[in-house]
Amino acid sequence: MKADHNSLVSEPAITERLGGPFGRLANRGYTLLPPIYVLIILAAITYALGYLLDFSCMANGWSDPQRYMHLCYSDIPPLYVDRGFAEGIFPYVQTGTNGMYLEYPVGAGVFMYISAAITGWILPHYPDGYRAFFDVNVILLFIPFVVTVIATALTKPKDPWRAAMIVFAPTMILAATINWDLIPIALVSLAFLAWSKEKPVLTGVLLGLAVASKFYPVFLLIGFLLLAWKNKSWRPTLNMIVATFSTFLAVNIPFAIANFEGWIHFYSFNFGRSIDFGSFWYALTQIGLPTIPENLLNFASTALFVLLLIGIAIMVKRVPHSPNLAQISFLILAAFVVTNKVYSPQYVLWLVPLAVLARPNWRDFLIWQFGEVIYFIAIWWFLAGYGVDESQTLTPQWYAAATFVHIAATLYFAIRIVIDIQQGQTTNTDQTTNTESKRDVVNRTSALT
Repeated sequence: MKADHNSLVSEPAITERLGGPFGRLANRGYTLLPPIYVLIILAAITYALGYLLDFSCMANGWSDPQRYMHLCYSDIPPLYVDRGFAEGIFPYVQTGTNGMYLEYPVGAGVFMYISAAITGWILPHYPDGYRAFFDVNVILLFIPFVVTVIATALTKPKDPWRAAMIVFAPTMILAATINWDLIPIALVSLAFLAWSKEKPVLTGVLLGLAVASKFYPVFLLIGFLLLAWKNKSWRPTLNMIVATFSTFLAVNIPFAIANFEGWIHFYSFNFGRSIDFGSFWYALTQIGLPTIPENLLNFASTALFVLLLIGIAIMVKRVPHSPNLAQISFLILAAFVVTNKVYSPQYVLWLVPLAVLARPNWRDFLIWQFGEVIYFIAIWWFLAGYGVDESQTLTPQWYAAATFVHIAATLYFAIRIVIDIQQGQTTNTDQTTNTESKRDVVNRTSALT
């Protein structure tokens, strides 16, 4: 069996004391908490820390500019009223009094509706609906956060402690409750776990639910296809893709039939967006350089993304071994976020579990995270003075510099993964790889006989 170079990471002594792999003490009949239990406890602590960092915003009702200056902005509170949840509307089918449809996918919208229903029950015990809705969502979102940690640990059962990188990721602590991205992240993590257990249909169902909650997981299908192309093992991948789209349609068709205008709003809203915060294209405008005209933006960002995908495909085909699915997936999503016309601060969370599976190296992980934290601070301090004359907050030039730092940090981690792939440092536990390895064994046996 080929050694997993990425998993050859020495565990610190503290993990042994908390409940690491069985060793000397286990042989004496003495055991401590298993790693999964310790990870759940640590996840609860760091998640609570992120909640505590939001207290200043809770105290002043997420008012401007404090919610930006104190780095505690969240999309969750304002949507309670702005999208009609306070009025008891059912998303996509109804609008609030302002006539606006919800600009989120169906999976996230149903989650919000459930949160709003619970908020209605507890509202008499809260000073306002914003705080109640936020607290309910924070509590409910802890579930997908823990699921992500557990699924990542179980995907690499010989090295469960790598999931601690998710728990302690600075961006996870800071950005977990900005939006509802933890929902698709958890579903993607479960899909990777199912794939590692050679369950392609279950993988597809989970990915279909993920795409129904946030559109980005659809790009992960490219990674599956590239590995199937590499290993000439198409059946499990095709089964998975059929299950993905079947699940997506099963979730979305009822809403599309009920009110197509309300359902399609998310897709038309995002396709029609212009250059926005966080993108390479927007940063160019902030330092006075020419950028792509609005009418060519979708074409330019898509073309650049496709070029990067072609480069990834060529690399996958040319290396003599099969890369790890997580490695390819990280590269694909990294290509998407650095070429997209918008980059919201919570988008980095999409990459965190993939980074942990692809390259569990604390040094490079923290270098990348440090660059993302710089951007996290910069975007909020920039927005605190956005549109305000003679503002004393972050200047457009410094904000652009922070944007380039986040892009450079993402590319740094991606390049480290590319080097790993070229040097053969992969973890061949994906189903397509396993299938190909089994075929190789059969071929060798046949040759010997």
